[in-house]
Amino acid sequence: MFDWLDHLPLGLLLIIALTLGLAPFVPEPHVWEKLKMLAAGTLVRPIDIFDLLLHGIPWLLVLAKLGRLGWMRMR
Repeated sequence: MFDWLDHLPLGLLLIIALTLGLAPFVPEPHVWEKLKMLAAGTLVRPIDIFDLLLHGIPWLLVLAKLGRLGWMRMR
């Protein structure tokens, strides 16, 4: 089921997360801004929700890959 995740190199996922996941870098990363909006309850516009998904998915993939690697080592 997670074979596709096993074939993705961790280094590539980290590069994608650090570039797309944190862009734009100034004044603050989009993902951080959107997470603050989510916590404040102001994440209501569709474009903001799309931005959170776009900038958050690379980080979720990195977490999934690390979790998968840890799970495979424990087996």
